Amino acid sequence: MFSRTLLLWVAGLPITLTLFVVVLLSLLIDRSGKYVHAIGAFWCRIILALSGIKVTVRGLENVPRDRPVTILSNHQGAYDIPVLQAFMPMQYRWVAKKSLFSIPVIGWTMSLAGYIDIERDDAGKAYKSIEAAAEKVFSGTSILIFPEGTRSQDGTLLPFKKGAFRLAMGSDVDILPVAVQGTGGIMKRGRYSITPSEVTLSFAPPISTDGATVVELRNRTKEAIAGMLEK
Repeated sequence: MFSRTLLLWVAGLPITLTLFVVVLLSLLIDRSGKYVHAIGAFWCRIILALSGIKVTVRGLENVPRDRPVTILSNHQGAYDIPVLQAFMPMQYRWVAKKSLFSIPVIGWTMSLAGYIDIERDDAGKAYKSIEAAAEKVFSGTSILIFPEGTRSQDGTLLPFKKGAFRLAMGSDVDILPVAVQGTGGIMKRGRYSITPSEVTLSFAPPISTDGATVVELRNRTKEAIAGMLEK
């Protein structure tokens, strides 16, 4: 466990700094965030390899490649983010808590990629973040949100907040339910030691928002994610 943590810092730090330079150079070619997101996905694969995380992906055939969707995933741990970014076979933008954008290099890269910060404790600012996410969807970019709003301490699904479903309905796009399993024990909250683990990333068929209510979409999405976690 200690050796993995040491390896991550010793090898991961120079790799991170080097790729950040590549991120800055990519802005000379494209400022849409597309290249930054792709570089981030490559970085995440390196971080997962250094951490000893093996990922099994299921249901890739359910991921739309020709249209934007609202991607909704459960949230078990800090490693959900690199797992999703490394293995989601599409361009998308995160809606993530504002504090992450303050992390040197990583947070700066998130801003350059066009990810959207959200202040969960301020309803007014959170609503503006959802509006910004809707603009991304209207422009043809998928959005990824953790509808639980925070990590589950024991892997049990927490109540889903309504904002993500209102975004999907208002943008008139399908919901793509995603389940991440096995990340909860990799790095415990408040600690920096890494425990190698096997993780499963699963995708369910998209859920249409046509004619559905927020409650119906919330229930169907939660059932889809819960069903994947039980397999």
